[in-house]
Amino acid sequence: MPARRSGRIAAALAASASIALFASACTGSPSDKAADDPNAKTTITFWHGWSAPSEVKAIQDNVDRFEKAHPNITVKVVGNINDDKLNQALRAGGSNGPDVAASFTTSNVGKFCSSGALADLKPFLDKDKVDLDKTFSKVLQDYTQFEGKRCSLPLLSDAYGLYYNKDAFKAAGITAPPKTWSEFATVAKKLTKTKGDSFEQLGFMPNYLGYETVPSHYMSQWDHKYFDEQGKSNIAKDPGFAEMLTYQKSLVDGLGGFAKLDKYRTTFGDEWGAKHPFQTGQVAMQLDGEWRLNFIKDAKVPFEVGVAPLPVADDEVADYGKGYLSGTIIGIAPQSKKQNAAWELAKYMTMDTEAVVNFANAIGNVPSTLDALKSPNLKFDERFKVFLDIAQHPKSTTSDGAVNGSAYQDTFQDFAQKYEKGQIPDLKKGLEETAAQIDRDIAQAK
Repeated sequence: MPARRSGRIAAALAASASIALFASACTGSPSDKAADDPNAKTTITFWHGWSAPSEVKAIQDNVDRFEKAHPNITVKVVGNINDDKLNQALRAGGSNGPDVAASFTTSNVGKFCSSGALADLKPFLDKDKVDLDKTFSKVLQDYTQFEGKRCSLPLLSDAYGLYYNKDAFKAAGITAPPKTWSEFATVAKKLTKTKGDSFEQLGFMPNYLGYETVPSHYMSQWDHKYFDEQGKSNIAKDPGFAEMLTYQKSLVDGLGGFAKLDKYRTTFGDEWGAKHPFQTGQVAMQLDGEWRLNFIKDAKVPFEVGVAPLPVADDEVADYGKGYLSGTIIGIAPQSKKQNAAWELAKYMTMDTEAVVNFANAIGNVPSTLDALKSPNLKFDERFKVFLDIAQHPKSTTSDGAVNGSAYQDTFQDFAQKYEKGQIPDLKKGLEETAAQIDRDIAQAK
């Protein structure tokens, strides 16, 4: 299973609340705990969230290579650890917790860093003279730090694009994927075939409860800023947010209305199984990450699949090719008594080109380092290159960090879901009230 981002959105948002429980309990820094000798014979524990056999094997293969290069360090690997379990262990401290931890929830980095849940990595980076600008792209650097404190590093990354059914495109007389949202609406309607009070084929499932069609992924295709220079919510002042919400609702209404679409959504198979609606032909276009290519292959999808960047706002066509980025992060537990040894593993997993490339090849994710992105050893078909390009596009974005993690996204998403249902009569007023709520929540968290 690849690093499934918004398939875990509900869990990620819920996890942000649990992190608050240990904000005051997780403190520490490498300067007062990293007294261990990294050359001494020792055993460290590495927790991660992957659970599928192929993923677990990919992690273990890299750990085996690490242990061969560092024969004095033995790594005890524990998989299938979600953020709730990780948070509890970091809060409790002691020998039963991890020394190194990986998390899928990039939106919680703000809380991880500000609360001290993960150790400050700057002393380690300085010690090894790591030039981050020559190692990682700016977006990946941004989502692994918060307000100048770097408590994590990117392990692998994800890029989001548009999958489309080439056979359905051909049948509808569509010759190329849409580049702007107005073109997209036209294409989505052309691809939609109704059947009674439902659909035989839907051009695109726009609802926010649809797979991956969450507000943050839509917003990446509009120029926007979640927060202003003072750290206040910007969603009521930045026109991009109102434009996105208005467009998405027009797409919902134009494809049959929320109720009809949502009823059809309940017929979809599991997002991570062979009966995903794109793979069965129930929808002709799908917003998704690079990992979907492996699922399409495994499901033996009977039609030809194309991949392209997501459309952009009509007045931003020059930025076509950008997309939403996220990824897996890795950090060191502040209570660990073996932080120097832990750093050796974290550094290897995130910055050793061979390790990054091998892991990316094994689970079908985008490599995180600049060198790995250019490696001749990367294995991918031509469609995967679209995601590599999105990952390196200068206008690609991710969600901003916040002291209360993903809570502001939760608040914005709740508002967006009400708006698409037609429950918010005044968009401007609703955005202002939502921004005020985000500001109150952040002030309380501080």
